[in-house]
Amino acid sequence: MRILRALYDNFEEIVCTFFVGLMIFALTTQTVWRWFTGSSFAWTEELSRYSFIWAVFFAAALAVKRGAHVRITAQFTPMSLPVRLFFRVLSDLVWIGFNIFFVFVCWDTIKEGLEFPEISPTLHLVKAKVEMILPFSFLLTSWRIIEDYIHRLRAGTLLDLVKYEEQQG
Repeated sequence: MRILRALYDNFEEIVCTFFVGLMIFALTTQTVWRWFTGSSFAWTEELSRYSFIWAVFFAAALAVKRGAHVRITAQFTPMSLPVRLFFRVLSDLVWIGFNIFFVFVCWDTIKEGLEFPEISPTLHLVKAKVEMILPFSFLLTSWRIIEDYIHRLRAGTLLDLVKYEEQQG
């Protein structure tokens, strides 16, 4: 059970590390092979591109999990803590709503891509399967936002979400 918990708690870190490592492997292979032979493998370019895309979208969810994404909150500094918390919750609800909308739009596109597959030229992957990272990462991002609220509600630290701005002011 402890292993599953560690995997869950570090999911984004593990996946990002894997895809960044895969990208580095592909680019290094391409560079070394080109240096020795004067030409490169075509598949390394495609693999590095797809690895980069997956790493970026998992990193977005990781930033949310760590609270490291950009928020512009200076306009709320003069307001009381409850008002700031209201706007924080409202903005997160809008964010989650956008994410869910985006998931539905992406899913329609992916279903079409699976029905009429476009195959990548060198790896022979169905591109719709590569693009599945989009709805998945937006769902994961939404889940990590909700999860943070659940943890803070249980711990009684919900107001800490907006106290940081007060300390900076």
